[in-house]
Amino acid sequence: MATKPPTKQTAKHQASELARTLDDSEEEIQTDAEVGQAHDLIASLLTRHRGEYVFRIGALPTLSQLMFGEPIEGTGWVGVTRSQAEVDKIHEMTIKVVEQMGGKVSTLFEARTDHPRVHLLLRLPPLSVSDVPEVRCAVVGNVDSGKSTTLGVLTRGALDDGRGRARVALFRHKHEVESGRTSSVGMEILGFRPEGSPILPASTHIGESGAIRQEKIGWEEISKESAKIISFIVTTDLAGHEKYLKTTLYGLTSGSPSCVILIVGANAGLIGMSKEHLAAALALTIPVIVCITKIDMTPPNVMEETVKQVVKILRSPGCRKTPVFVKSAEVAMELAPTFATDKLCPVFKISNVTGEGLDHMRTLLNLLPPSDNDKTKYSVDQPFEYSVTEVWSVPFVGTVVNGIVASGSIKAGETVLMGPDANGNYLQTSIKSMQKKRASVTSAEAGQTVSLALKRTKRQVVRKGMVIVKKMDEPPPRPIYKFEGQVLILYHNTTLQKGYQAMLHCGAVRQTVRITAMDHPQGVLRTGDRATVQFQFITHPEHMTLGSKILFREGTTKGLGVVTKLL
Repeated sequence: MATKPPTKQTAKHQASELARTLDDSEEEIQTDAEVGQAHDLIASLLTRHRGEYVFRIGALPTLSQLMFGEPIEGTGWVGVTRSQAEVDKIHEMTIKVVEQMGGKVSTLFEARTDHPRVHLLLRLPPLSVSDVPEVRCAVVGNVDSGKSTTLGVLTRGALDDGRGRARVALFRHKHEVESGRTSSVGMEILGFRPEGSPILPASTHIGESGAIRQEKIGWEEISKESAKIISFIVTTDLAGHEKYLKTTLYGLTSGSPSCVILIVGANAGLIGMSKEHLAAALALTIPVIVCITKIDMTPPNVMEETVKQVVKILRSPGCRKTPVFVKSAEVAMELAPTFATDKLCPVFKISNVTGEGLDHMRTLLNLLPPSDNDKTKYSVDQPFEYSVTEVWSVPFVGTVVNGIVASGSIKAGETVLMGPDANGNYLQTSIKSMQKKRASVTSAEAGQTVSLALKRTKRQVVRKGMVIVKKMDEPPPRPIYKFEGQVLILYHNTTLQKGYQAMLHCGAVRQTVRITAMDHPQGVLRTGDRATVQFQFITHPEHMTLGSKILFREGTTKGLGVVTKLL
């Protein structure tokens, strides 16, 4: 019998398949292994993977077969083939060993077929709140696509009634309750326990009207119970409007999300600002997850057109992603650690009324790699640097800032420098206290999002985009008035010349800049042009670093680039 030639999709994931096959063959527990040997193996796995590991038992179908529905040939299985009795024995031994270590085991997927297999999530509880890993996800989409309702159902647990009941939990202001439309931008969190179950408030149904009364559960309680926290950077309804694109861009650049969840209404398709949000995520090279909502109310022919449109856009030359429709927990489990590097795009079809597809989405969220574990972005060995993304004045506490530790580590009580201010100077202060998701902590490391209460600091002297560094013998980072960047003009309706002004986004920095020079031979830039451009801040200096990604916009004009030189 002739061997079936590998498809393009199969070849595309060959490297990932090889890595997974080797990983499983080397780390398979034998049925005759002693408990001590199994204990050493599992302890090694959990140590190397920061207390969380997906353990696979039995032969597995290839990734292409799982994700794209290719037929499974007789030899189309990888790993060690087990009988059902062997799978059950290894399963029981794994549970016993992990529980002896103080951890928890949850079953992600189990199949009792000709090729029995089971996938287990092994997880150790974090030692303290400061050790709880966090995954930052930005939620974007067009107006009325279902962002607020989806987040309300994911974080609160109660399904929607089709008339917006679930989204009420996200309202923060009186005018939002009166109008029924969210207009603020904030953050919602979803915690997962060590055993893998989501932390949701208890709900009590009252009355014949179907109204739901939910017990309140605070962020501090969620943080203390969680083994992993998903932070949703919410750009809610009016942030889906064109006038609020600046707010969405600020959330994408300052929040440093690990992925973008693009919400698409099945009844309307990928329209309006959804395309702008997708383009911004691609420009910033942030992995994308597409969530098609309202499938319960959308006619089949409209649903089919929406799916075709989403697939066409994802596969277009400007996007170059392979859509994978998640229809099982096994597919969600396999996609979670690899979709970002393999240029895959998970696509969920969900209903917030019937609950269809929500469990698969929670499975993927539960298994996403933590944002603070990205060694390419964050280094604990470098000097401490903290980027300010939010500023508040809290009664009886004083000035509080929220942001991300870009490098190094910090402890409460240490003396720090904050700046640059309007004159390019750094102000000395100290950290009075620290909180992570509203739970008190005493230290923070690179990659973590924490809030700092600053001692004897006025609210007026702090702004978004400032940085906080430790007071040391070396001078603080030099304030930057001018810098040079290699840019690409995504769109401009005429020509872009010297003296042109635009709003620039770079991390938490958001300020108007002026083009002072460009190396283009004609002295003008048009759509699609690349050039080295010199920028100058209009109002005050900022902290910039080499290699940082920049986005600039003005009306319909949009460009992106990277900082190549500080002037």
